[in-house]
Amino acid sequence: MNKEDMILISVDDHIVEPPDMFKNHLQKKYLDEAPRLVHNPDGSDTWQFRDIVIPNVALNAVAGRPKEEYGLEPQGLDEIRPGCYKVDERVKDMNAGGILGSMCFPSFPGFAGRLFATEDHEFSLALVQAYNDWHVEEWCGAYPARFIPMTLPVIWDAEACAAEIRRNAKRGVHSLTFTENPAAMGYPSFHDFDYWKPMWDALVDTDTVLNVHIGSSGRLAITAPDAPMDVMITLQPMNIVQAAADLLWSKPIKEYPDLKIALSEGGTGWIPYFLERADRTYEMHSTWTGQDFGKQKPSEVFRDHFLTCFISDHVGVALRNDVGIDNICWEADYPHSDSMWPGAPEQLDEVLKEHHVPDVEVNKMTYENAMRWYHWDPFTHITKEQATVGALRKAAEGHDVSIQALSKHEHGGGGASDWQSQMSKVAQNSAGKD
Repeated sequence: MNKEDMILISVDDHIVEPPDMFKNHLQKKYLDEAPRLVHNPDGSDTWQFRDIVIPNVALNAVAGRPKEEYGLEPQGLDEIRPGCYKVDERVKDMNAGGILGSMCFPSFPGFAGRLFATEDHEFSLALVQAYNDWHVEEWCGAYPARFIPMTLPVIWDAEACAAEIRRNAKRGVHSLTFTENPAAMGYPSFHDFDYWKPMWDALVDTDTVLNVHIGSSGRLAITAPDAPMDVMITLQPMNIVQAAADLLWSKPIKEYPDLKIALSEGGTGWIPYFLERADRTYEMHSTWTGQDFGKQKPSEVFRDHFLTCFISDHVGVALRNDVGIDNICWEADYPHSDSMWPGAPEQLDEVLKEHHVPDVEVNKMTYENAMRWYHWDPFTHITKEQATVGALRKAAEGHDVSIQALSKHEHGGGGASDWQSQMSKVAQNSAGKD
């Protein structure tokens, strides 16, 4: 397949929330208490909520910047592309990168909305619903052919979480972001079936996918406080391997044949061995551990329930049929540092051609699986001819995608523990407030 003819839907991108996101959606009585973006004397921007300050507002929003500026920066909105936080500019960037569709994870609230978990549950719910309304109505609603809507959970209350899933499903949302390890955040684990049952019921009843993103609990694998950042970055997929094992051996997988779970930003190359190991574990130990998958092997159960994704995974693409060709989607990870934007089509095309992937399998991984899993059809708004890499890039002619040095602040590289400390700070502040 010519790269110009590919259709690309990314199931893992990120939003840097705009300063006015609560303006049209949060009840007036809460506006003064809501999280706010503060422009600091040193020129940086930070989200602040009560006594919590979320540094590095853009997390790792480095799209369009030279690699020398990657790291814990940027610190301000003036250091990132407008496409990170302005939807009109995001679509221009998507066009320039040849990307038709995008599913966008949150930034400052945490991937599971942990920031909003306060002792005042009414206020907390209002924040979650306001965020979800902004995301669905303003961000995704501005371009319904370009964004797969995904909402935050009510992480501190399974019953309220179920109600919010059902509320959003009524307006066509079939994607929920969630933590990969609720126990690490101070909530019951995935193995507390009775506690989370209302959520599982709602997910299955509404055909909503549970998306567990790496690092969503604030815990990523590090080996030592003084380990270089490279260690943590290399081990990032290990976080999602743990979640996959946790969920594969959990009761909901056995109780809900239609339950769907996405392992977001986890890669795919590790999965064939993981499945081999799971099958071996079942064969050797199920007699005494009491696990029972009926007539299926764990690897078969995995393919019934789990969606995986890759950016540029040579091993995963080579072993795609051992993973399950119907269980793989592509991701861009815009605007984070793993992203290939704006050269994603070229790098993806190189991987696909190296491994002689036939067109029918290319289409599944690049857009058809995403449409099916998330019940999202962009072609009710545009034609396939308008959705190709070539057509989108033609529409973006003149849009500046040049690499630009944008840093205006002092950089501190830090180590893995520095990053881990920042990511876990909000989780530690919010855990146990239910």
